[in-house]
Amino acid sequence: MYEHRTQPLLPRDQFYRRLIRHVSTAAVIIGGSLFIGMLGYHYIEGQGWIDAYANAAMILSGMGPLTPLQTDTGKVFAGTYALFSGIVFISTIGVLIAPFAHRMLHRFHWERENRSER
Repeated sequence: MYEHRTQPLLPRDQFYRRLIRHVSTAAVIIGGSLFIGMLGYHYIEGQGWIDAYANAAMILSGMGPLTPLQTDTGKVFAGTYALFSGIVFISTIGVLIAPFAHRMLHRFHWERENRSER
């Protein structure tokens, strides 16, 4: 998926395609996580779909739930979903930063090797 440090940098159009793939992957991860939260709030806590969406989106973004939870099972789900959301947030940031970090490190190695050959 990524070029080796001895290979030249990808042209910009291929880099942009790679970037679009990573953004798409991040969107799927966030969408899937939001859907999991909506299912939990809807079926475990008995909230309507709009309220389930709002609560799942708020937890996923790190803001906290909008409505107080009514059941013990719902509270356990919300706590577990909050922990899951933190891991998803960190993972998604890694997916989004990876192409930029790779390009920067690749350029650093490539320039360094070219300088040492002179």
